[in-house]
Amino acid sequence: MGRSRWAANMRIRLCSLVFLLILSGVSFGQPYPSRPVRVVVPFPPGGAPDLVGRTLANRLQERLGQPFVVENRTGAGGNIAAEAVAKAPADGYTLLATSDGPLVINPSVHPSMPYTLKDFAPISIAASAGLVLMACPNFPASSLQDVLTLSKSRKLTYASSGYGSSQHVAAELLKDSASIDLTHVPYKGFAAAVGDAISCTVDLIFGAISTGIPHVRSGKLKPIAVTQPKRHAGLPDTPTFGEAGHPGVMIEAYMGLLAPAGTPRLVVERLHTEVAGILAEKEIVERLTGAGLDIVRSTPEQFDARLRADLQKYAKLAKALAAKAD
Repeated sequence: MGRSRWAANMRIRLCSLVFLLILSGVSFGQPYPSRPVRVVVPFPPGGAPDLVGRTLANRLQERLGQPFVVENRTGAGGNIAAEAVAKAPADGYTLLATSDGPLVINPSVHPSMPYTLKDFAPISIAASAGLVLMACPNFPASSLQDVLTLSKSRKLTYASSGYGSSQHVAAELLKDSASIDLTHVPYKGFAAAVGDAISCTVDLIFGAISTGIPHVRSGKLKPIAVTQPKRHAGLPDTPTFGEAGHPGVMIEAYMGLLAPAGTPRLVVERLHTEVAGILAEKEIVERLTGAGLDIVRSTPEQFDARLRADLQKYAKLAKALAAKAD
């Protein structure tokens, strides 16, 4: 009788284990991943989110033995890509590599949203980047004070990678802090915007420091100020907005990896463990920091908490600045 009860308990435990494996997307002989994984980036190649997304995808492919294929799916300030991932099967085979904008800024500046934070399972933050305000070499102002003075006599334009982007928000903060007016010229990504900034078609451009540094070093753009609390090591001669008298213009974009909500916890934890390992590799640290990014590591819970806190922060900011997308 005792042996029969023991056998029954063992069968229950085995059935429970199999059930958990099925839920996790793992089957006997087929550990995750067992086929190619799609990594969707909401912005064009050339920007910080694309750099982070491709860096993670390449190393995940090497570590896990399956293709991690990057897909740049642009449009609507990142909403198109984020919606596609939010509605994808929650099996770990479609991931979102994005900056924070589509998740925490867009809901405050777009009149309607096709997804919410509840539609995602955060995996890890990977990097952050302050922004730098830049102008073409022929622009008749080289300091923030000169820019503000010029704005009083001439209508200035600024480019961004789209409505709801961190660049858009930074400019709104500057307009509010300095009581000036700037005309927003949104583009579909930084790569599209920077060409017009270099040619002086637009007066100013906010960009992630990581993507701005190469243009500054080449002499194609000149830096005005950075949105970080301290000067960036890659732009040591460029003051912060705080040093220039406008401490309220402080914003840092951060980039990370997410999956659709409902993705099995074992898959999320596997990906988080691998990303944490990647971000500890000397080669990866040098590559990302050399591009002007700061390495950021987080647990899925920490990533989720930051997203939720920032969603509230930007909602209040957008209401105060009346920032709405067309």
